[in-house]
Amino acid sequence: MVSEGNWASGEGLLGLDDPAEWDAAFERGERRIGTAAIGLAFNCPLEEASPRILRATRLPDREQRGYAFTAVGHAARLNGALTPELFAALRAEGPGGAAEHPVRDTLAFVPFRDLPPWFKRRWVYVTVGDKLEYWWALAVDAFEDGRRSLRYRRR
Repeated sequence: MVSEGNWASGEGLLGLDDPAEWDAAFERGERRIGTAAIGLAFNCPLEEASPRILRATRLPDREQRGYAFTAVGHAARLNGALTPELFAALRAEGPGGAAEHPVRDTLAFVPFRDLPPWFKRRWVYVTVGDKLEYWWALAVDAFEDGRRSLRYRRR
């Protein structure tokens, strides 16, 4: 349980474990409802937290919506799964912006066989992109090392 004072200050919201309290705060229009969604992801079963996290992903406040997507990422980490609705919210938000890190968390912690088809394509894209970026960094390092060696040889 989180007291009214904690809602105003934001203290203790990550420890929120009562979905009914979250619902009441949402109806009251509390400002830090996206932050409290993270608490639900940590402390409630995915089936209970999912509809509330989903509601928070639709908040008009960009910062709180970002926290709601952080809750999606934490749910993926903690459960190794997401509900179809949360997958849909990630897809609707897109890989950039507020959903970038939750998408990567989902790709890292949800088994490939449990991903929807569009997310599997995203997994391939991210995996190939990361590998190309790694190879590019190796090539740049090798080039710099070679250049440095030649520079010292000339002296």
